[in-house]
Amino acid sequence: MATIDVTEQDFETEVLERSKSVPVVVDFWAEWCGPCRALGPALEKAADAREGDVVLAKVDTDANPAIAQAFRIQGIPAVKAFKDGQIVAEFVGAQPPPQVAKFIDGLLPSQADGLVAAGDEQSLRDALALEPGRADAAVPLARLLHERSDDDEALEVLGNVAGSFAADGLAARIRLEQDPELADAFAALDSGETERGLDALIAAIAANGDDRREDLRRAVVGVLDGLGVEHPVARESRRKLASALY
Repeated sequence: MATIDVTEQDFETEVLERSKSVPVVVDFWAEWCGPCRALGPALEKAADAREGDVVLAKVDTDANPAIAQAFRIQGIPAVKAFKDGQIVAEFVGAQPPPQVAKFIDGLLPSQADGLVAAGDEQSLRDALALEPGRADAAVPLARLLHERSDDDEALEVLGNVAGSFAADGLAARIRLEQDPELADAFAALDSGETERGLDALIAAIAANGDDRREDLRRAVVGVLDGLGVEHPVARESRRKLASALY
């Protein structure tokens, strides 16, 4: 069912937990609220039309004041959309049906999202045709190309991406792999010896003052980005990188 009634007792299960698998749109309303009665049918129609791709949860603020207070509802109708247990979009007041439909469509995966999730080469190429420069399509495609030694095309794909540490790092690695002195560092990274590989690249930064220095930095940052902020190797390697650079 695309529309459900939610109370204080089941809000966590029906909204927060459910939103980890499907977007949940919460309609905060009350019986006495005229604009709520105008908005409600538009929300229900839009949710029904998406055939289970989104769930509409209706919360009566009079019957469930604790929820309304928790989410600081000051005026109704108020609509909040949840994904992965977090609010990702919201609006207050009645909206015309086209705006409601646009709001809900904005929560759903795009065609490119589905292609990226598929992950095969043709799907990644199709995703980039729809949304050029998309890092989560360009980086895996470039990795596939690099694995079969199509490095020129891999660099071309990565060159269309802006603001991605992963893309910059992979492009830098492809260029640096022409240096046999760095072969051991990259072999260590590929074999899971991440700390040893990073240490070797950072040592090369300290030893080089030429134009390779920036590519070495990018290659290291790309690996650190993949590890994540809290990874212990990443924390220590950031300190080492800073010492090598400054």
